Amino acid sequence: MNTQEAHLRVLCLTMNPSVDLATETERVVPTHKLRCGDTLHDAGGGGINVARVLTRLGGECTSLCPTGGSAGHWLETRMREEGIPSVFLPIADETRVSFTVHEHSTGAEFRFVMPGPHLSEGEWQACLSHLEQLPEFPDLLVASGSLPPGAPVDFYARLARLCRERGARLVLDTSGPALAAALAEGVYLFKPNLRELAELSGETLETPEQWLGAARQLIQRGMTEVVALTLGHLGALLVTRDASWRAAPLDIPVASAVGAGDSFVGGMVAALQQCQPLQEAFALGVAAGSATLLSIGTGLCSPEDVQRLLPQVQIQPGD
Repeated sequence: MNTQEAHLRVLCLTMNPSVDLATETERVVPTHKLRCGDTLHDAGGGGINVARVLTRLGGECTSLCPTGGSAGHWLETRMREEGIPSVFLPIADETRVSFTVHEHSTGAEFRFVMPGPHLSEGEWQACLSHLEQLPEFPDLLVASGSLPPGAPVDFYARLARLCRERGARLVLDTSGPALAAALAEGVYLFKPNLRELAELSGETLETPEQWLGAARQLIQRGMTEVVALTLGHLGALLVTRDASWRAAPLDIPVASAVGAGDSFVGGMVAALQQCQPLQEAFALGVAAGSATLLSIGTGLCSPEDVQRLLPQVQIQPGD
């Protein structure tokens, strides 16, 4: 993707950011001390990962998240080092730390994800108030990741209503009751994986026809305009009311799946920011998500790998 002047204002919201650690050990076993290799540290959480990828691909955005304690201070410093314009809203509790361990002997990856700090009503309300008071509301608002303890289940639903009132498009990547509540309000685009889509539909989705049918049902019910379904080793599917596209998986070695879904969203938003067609945004999303698979731990994708893989992405009609 060529770096161009940004056309749309983008804000990436992360309600439950984290300091992500990644390390490796020969074998994960109980009881014994596990001697680990060097530790990688990154700013993490869904929206932050989206912002990191979007920025690497030449886009521009503002990151918004609540932070607290020493981990929160580290995260703030890291985001500044990465050159991402950010707003940090203070909270009393400590920002969470999550970690990933790569097992050398098997190549398996163990991911330990913490619940996050407890937000008071005033703290989560401050996030909504900040958005409500923005002099220039974003054209695209990306909300990605879990909600921390204390945040209400309808937090993203409130966000969806705010976006509708301000004429913005909400891109949502979350799961569970918070996702269902937001979809009841309607969003522009949401990115489920197959498990999340099956939970929403209440059915076992085993065939491409069933994937497409479940996505179309959500669109017809007014819950979303676009479904960007990631399928892991089966590729990805993009569905709108009038069209659908399927992307085959790329034949690449998988070092780590950490952040692949976030990178997919970051690639799509980078293209949407420049007003590129959905089909092209889908291709860039697939390339970014695939490039992240090449990176061990929480490093996400490199722009060079994205550019190298993009010509290999084959988009076919999904019907």
